[in-house]
Amino acid sequence: MEMDGITTPFGRRTMTLGMLASQAIAQKIAPEASVDKWKLYRWLCEARPKLGISDRSLSVLNALMSFYPKTDLNGSDGLVVFPSNAQLSLRTHGMAETTLRRHLAALVEAGLLSRRDSPNGKRYVRRDRHGMIGEAFGFSLAPLLARAREIETLAAEVTAERLLLQRLRERVTLVRRDITKLIGTALEDGLAGDWTQYEAEYRRQADALPRVATTEILEPILDALETLRMEILKYLEQQIILQNTAGNAGHIERHKQNSQSESISDSEHRFGRTREDNFGAEPLLSHQTSMIEPAKAGEREASRGMQPTSQRAPLPGASARLQSPKPFPLGLVLQACPEIVPFGPGGSITSWRDLMTAAVVVRSMLAVSPSAYEEACQALGPENAATVIACILERSGHINSAGGYLRDLTRKAERREFSLGPMLMALLRTGGVPAKQAG
Repeated sequence: MEMDGITTPFGRRTMTLGMLASQAIAQKIAPEASVDKWKLYRWLCEARPKLGISDRSLSVLNALMSFYPKTDLNGSDGLVVFPSNAQLSLRTHGMAETTLRRHLAALVEAGLLSRRDSPNGKRYVRRDRHGMIGEAFGFSLAPLLARAREIETLAAEVTAERLLLQRLRERVTLVRRDITKLIGTALEDGLAGDWTQYEAEYRRQADALPRVATTEILEPILDALETLRMEILKYLEQQIILQNTAGNAGHIERHKQNSQSESISDSEHRFGRTREDNFGAEPLLSHQTSMIEPAKAGEREASRGMQPTSQRAPLPGASARLQSPKPFPLGLVLQACPEIVPFGPGGSITSWRDLMTAAVVVRSMLAVSPSAYEEACQALGPENAATVIACILERSGHINSAGGYLRDLTRKAERREFSLGPMLMALLRTGGVPAKQAG
């Protein structure tokens, strides 16, 4: 067993205070100290960012530890390994000798190894007559054993930071998803509010996210996104309360106009019926409330020379084609569909009239027939039909037949199966480049 002591490096290598401190710490190792060398190596891999060493340096250290014959590093044993550069190169998968020297110097500088240089700078061992190691010259693993507790603590800190960063990223993803879907729901249902401002604030925070984020960067961004999410939720809650209040007032008014008509329960109004389900419902007239049997009512109207109710034209608002969805804000449409702006009068769009004029030009350019566009205007309204044309232009590279696609959307709109809000939100998320407007 070799005698531990302070040694200086061979040749032109200078002695540093770090080397001296590392050897002094190694001298204080208790004889009963012991640690599994491969468990210690896993801690080193975890704590690598805090130790300031590279993965290549860890590969060299792994090769050095493999030359120690026992699994446990023990304070009562000699911890010096003495492989040649050729053997080290083989165990590091053919690493060049100059690269080996650089990484060995980095491990010594980091205080994970200490040199025990021979008088001639070679690495070798002297054994007694029984084959036991008397004195060895090479690299001592004693600093690893002396700093085992410190390395374990550093590894635990790095693991905790990594888990915290993972949770922050997951939370940011969930909050971003909530914000986009809440804004999309508000736009789809036509709720009043400055949703473009909320979208701009969301994009500002999302654009601040770097490709490789740290905890210090993510925490303030997450706080800002959660604050924005709470503001949107509160605003949506206020809008829902206002709509419920207006719906209840209209429900009471209908009861006042006709107390004998069939009532709708409050629970059904909230959970089963919507404004679209009751669309076109008119208060029944006094002579209609007395019609218990439709057949008798038809006979009574025929005897009066009136057209039977079953053959009359539908009441105003009973058909989806007579009630067009409310158009979205023009600024939002131009932000989602900037490609249509150059087709406006004078190369800009400042009003809905300009957008509809540009839609007519784009319609002919996309080979959409006039009849298909007219049907879209009847089902969606002129403003929304022009918006759909702008959306089709934005995605024209992915649509084989613009006319067939428009007719399909028109049929879905007539069946109340199409909403323009998600289409605009999707374009905003994929594009996000504001359109240039005049004025």
